[in-house]
Amino acid sequence: MASSSRLLALTLAGAVVVATVGCAPQKESPTPTVTAASCAKDSLPTRTPGKLTIATDQPAYEPWFAKDKPDNGEGFESAVAYAVAEKLGYARADVAWTRVKFETAVAPGPKNFDFDINQFSITEERKRAVDFTAPYYLVRQTVIALKSSKIAGRKSLAELRDAKLGAQVGTTSHQAIVDVLKPTRKPQVYNNNDDAKKALQNGQIDGLVVDLPTAFYMTGAELTDATIVGQVPQVGSPEAFGLLLDKNSPLTSCVTGAVGQLTEAGTLKQLEQKWLAQVAGAAELQ
Repeated sequence: MASSSRLLALTLAGAVVVATVGCAPQKESPTPTVTAASCAKDSLPTRTPGKLTIATDQPAYEPWFAKDKPDNGEGFESAVAYAVAEKLGYARADVAWTRVKFETAVAPGPKNFDFDINQFSITEERKRAVDFTAPYYLVRQTVIALKSSKIAGRKSLAELRDAKLGAQVGTTSHQAIVDVLKPTRKPQVYNNNDDAKKALQNGQIDGLVVDLPTAFYMTGAELTDATIVGQVPQVGSPEAFGLLLDKNSPLTSCVTGAVGQLTEAGTLKQLEQKWLAQVAGAAELQ
């Protein structure tokens, strides 16, 4: 996942098509009205009155952020965060950023932020420990490999059964290996995508599983000798990223309302087209 030399706008054949599919989490409750009195800035019980504290991991990767500086407004998730803040009545100067590890954010317990944005896939297991907003992005998982790898050019799940695959710990990328790819060799887990990428470069794994925008960035800007093997098939509802809040947070409905309004206005799609590279050529593994 890092300034944005933005990749050219792409056509996501089977990937972004998913973004047009209905997503169950968006239908769990009616979209609150952000302009309602209870969602007015002066009424929101944020950690610091008059301020909105937003968290993400460190490092913060492209294309989600730029230059590991969440506060610069560049990159898809930084732009989304500021758009949500604006809907809630917070100017950029009213937003404070803090750094929280991915696995810490999804774990039970009090949070030191108002919401966290860090490619958190909405899952039933995680919802037992934290709150999520309506989705702000629908995503696919993807296998990448070095062009010299034995799995480069393979086109089916069966052809990847003998592969040694890796992913960041605690992510749906890792879950995709376990639940869908199901290799005969135990998947390798890493603390972050930088460590996983180094393992791929060093030949310690045959392939790395990451979300599709990250795959395009890695193979287009970071790893000149890497290629996208293919997209992992969707199982069940489309995978969706949501903003993460403390369990039963009093802010959840208002933040969800902001995301809903940005979706309805087409703002999230515009930010996606601006910041997330979309390229044809990432066929689904059969």
